[in-house]
Amino acid sequence: MKTAQEIRVGNVIMVSGAPMVITRTEFVKSGRNASVVKMKMKSLLTAQGQENAYRSDDKFEVVQLDRKEASFSYFADPLYVFMDADYNQYEVEGENMGDAINYLQDGMQCEVVFYNEKAISVELPTTVVREVTYTEPAVKGDTSGKVLKPATIATGFKVSVPLFVEQGDKIEIDTRTGEYKSRSK
Repeated sequence: MKTAQEIRVGNVIMVSGAPMVITRTEFVKSGRNASVVKMKMKSLLTAQGQENAYRSDDKFEVVQLDRKEASFSYFADPLYVFMDADYNQYEVEGENMGDAINYLQDGMQCEVVFYNEKAISVELPTTVVREVTYTEPAVKGDTSGKVLKPATIATGFKVSVPLFVEQGDKIEIDTRTGEYKSRSK
């Protein structure tokens, strides 16, 4: 059990019998009233978000999730199928995939997250290397400050990249923010 004040972003807690992942916390201390912790959280089962305020001494049960290394196999609408090294297949619903859909490629290694032995989501590596399939040529003379242009990768996801990136270049993308990190070889 942890108090509300000890809960951090990324922790999974039980709220009203449902597992919730914490996406943001804010500690608020008032002069007259008791201090509170405002938490923004998302349900692991339904992907619905909510925001609540709790007293800083409220106790929560922290849930430990199981994780397994697996590679992406195929898409069977509406399920994404992953396979581990022992050839076990795990199905994750498309609505629980979140932003991971933007970066998935056949054979890509990731972690499948389980709750009560049911695959509920996927965690990708923090950076992925993808090839730019389309980008417009740079406009000459438009170089004041940090100038970015849109680029499209194979999955159809658009990333803002610097002007020097061209079609066919390989780039590193931060999967947590969806931002360009660097050009890759």
